Amino acid sequence: MIPGSDEVLFVPLGGTGEIGMNFNLYGHDGAWMIVDCGVTFGDPSYPGVDVMTADPKFIEDRRDKLAGMLITHAHEDHVGAVAHLWPRLKCPVYATPFTLAVLRRKLEEAGLAGKVPLHEISLSGDVSIGPFDLTLVTLTHSIPEPNGLIIKTGVGTIFHTGDWKLDPDPLVGDTTDEAALRAVGDAGVLAMIGDSTNATVEGEAGSEAEVRDSLLELVGNFKERVAFACFASNIARVQTVAEVAHAHGRAVGLVGRSLWRMTEAARATGYLRDLPPFVREDEAMLLPRDKVALICTGSQGEPRAALSRIARDDHQNITLDSGDTVIFSSRIIPGNEVSIGRLQNQLTAMGVDVITEKDHFVHVSGHPARGELRQMYQWIRPTIAVPVHGEAHHLRAHAELARECQVPHVPIIENGDVLRLHPDGPEISGQVQAGRLAVDGRDLIRLDDSNLRERNHMLWNGSATLTIVIDRKGRVVTEPQLSAQGVLGDTDEDFDLMDDVIDDVLDALSSAKANARRDDEALSEHLRRAVRKSFRARRGKNPSTEVHLVRLDD
Repeated sequence: MIPGSDEVLFVPLGGTGEIGMNFNLYGHDGAWMIVDCGVTFGDPSYPGVDVMTADPKFIEDRRDKLAGMLITHAHEDHVGAVAHLWPRLKCPVYATPFTLAVLRRKLEEAGLAGKVPLHEISLSGDVSIGPFDLTLVTLTHSIPEPNGLIIKTGVGTIFHTGDWKLDPDPLVGDTTDEAALRAVGDAGVLAMIGDSTNATVEGEAGSEAEVRDSLLELVGNFKERVAFACFASNIARVQTVAEVAHAHGRAVGLVGRSLWRMTEAARATGYLRDLPPFVREDEAMLLPRDKVALICTGSQGEPRAALSRIARDDHQNITLDSGDTVIFSSRIIPGNEVSIGRLQNQLTAMGVDVITEKDHFVHVSGHPARGELRQMYQWIRPTIAVPVHGEAHHLRAHAELARECQVPHVPIIENGDVLRLHPDGPEISGQVQAGRLAVDGRDLIRLDDSNLRERNHMLWNGSATLTIVIDRKGRVVTEPQLSAQGVLGDTDEDFDLMDDVIDDVLDALSSAKANARRDDEALSEHLRRAVRKSFRARRGKNPSTEVHLVRLDD
C-alpha cells in the first residue's frame, strides 16, 4: 500500500474504539508518519501482563517508507510504547522539551540511550517530517506541553487535536492558543482528527484551579495523614496537591518511582520550580501525621503500584493508619472498576477514610466535554471530522455532535481501517492488520502466544507435575511423585485424590503397548493424558500437566 500524492491516508492501529494505546499513521505522497505510540493496561485474562502495545506489523513491513514519529504529549497512552516498539521501527522521533525529557528516561531504562534519534521541537514550533509540514498548537490538558498538530499536505490541511480541553487556568503551562486555532480554521481544514473521551458529557470539563480551591477547603478538615492517588503524569494535579498541602503547613512526599521520574523531568524543563523540594518516602514517615501529604501512584488499583502495596501492608517505607485519609484524585479508566473497588475496600478495612469524586469535587478531566467540542468545531470548521480516542459509544456521540456542528462528512472508523481523506469526501478504502502485543517482561509477544495461553490455562485449572522412574522395559522402579499446584491442597481428601490419580497413572502405564513403553516421548505423552483425564474425571479440572520421565539403563 503506497499512499498517493493526491490523498492522505489515516490509519489508526490503536486508540480508536478504545481509550489508551494511541498509535496513528498518516500516509501521503509515498511516505508514512506515526503520531503517538502509547500503551494500554493489561487485561486480567492475560496473567502477568501489565501493559500492551499496538501491533505495528503493518508499518514495520514498510519501515523504509516511514519518515518519522511525532509524540503529542507525555502521557503513557501516547508515549509509553516508544521504548518497546522503536527497535522494530528505527525512525526519528520528534517531541517538545518536556515530552523528550520523559522519553529519554524511558529509553535509558530500556538500554536505548543514545540510540534513538530524538529531535526537539519548540512550543508552537514547525517541523517537516517527509511530505508532512507540521505546526504545533499549544493546548491545555493535565500534563505540560500537550500539542495539537496542524498537518499541511498537498491535498489539504489536517488538524490532529491530540488530548486537550479548554482550561482558562491550568496551573501548569500556557492556556490554549485560541488565535492559532482560529487562524487555521479561517485558512481551511480538510479534516479534524479529534479526542472523543468525554463526548457523552455535557458542559465543560472544568479547570484545574477549581480543583485546587476545592481541595484547599477539604484538606483543612483533616488532622491526620493525607494521601492522594493520581497519575504520575498528571503534573498539573501534582502542582495542585503541593499548593494545597503547603497552604496547610504540610510537606509533600512522593511515593512511587514514576512520580519521581515525572517530577524530575518537569523541573528539568522549567515546571514545578516554584515548589519546595519533595520529601522522600522514609523522611515522610518521620514527620508528624498532620504535617505531611503523600502523593501515591496506583489510582487505578494496579497491584504493583505504591498504593496497592500500602493497602496490603507490603510497602517497605510507607504505612497508613486508622484515621488517615486517601483521596482518589483521578477518574476511573473503563475496565479498572473491579481493581479500584478492591483497593478502596482494602483501605477502608484498615480504618482509612476513602474519598472519591463521588464524595467531593476532587478531580477534573483532561478531555473536552461537549461544550468544548462545539467551541473547537466553531474555530476549525473542518470538511471531515474523524472521532478517535474513545470507545464505540464515545465515537458515536462525537460523530453526532460533529454533524450538529454542520460538519459535512463524519466517518466512524476502528483500528485497522484505512481512511482516505480527500476534498471529495472520506472513504474507507481497506483494512490492515491491527491488534495488540503483550509486554511480557522484556519481550513483546502476540496475545495468541503459546506461553500466554498456557499461563492463562494454569490460572483457571492449575498445574500438575508427575515424576516417574522406570527401567528399560518400562516397569516402575519407585513410587511416582505427583504435585498439583492450584488443584491439590493439604486436606485428607486431597491426599486421597493424589493416590487415586497415581493409581490411574500406574494403570495407564500397565496398559501401554510394548512399543510405547520403550519410547520415552510416546510414553510421557500417554501418562500426561492419563493425569489430565484422572483430574478431569475426579475433580472437574484440566490442569496444565508436565511429566518427568526418568528411565534407568540398569
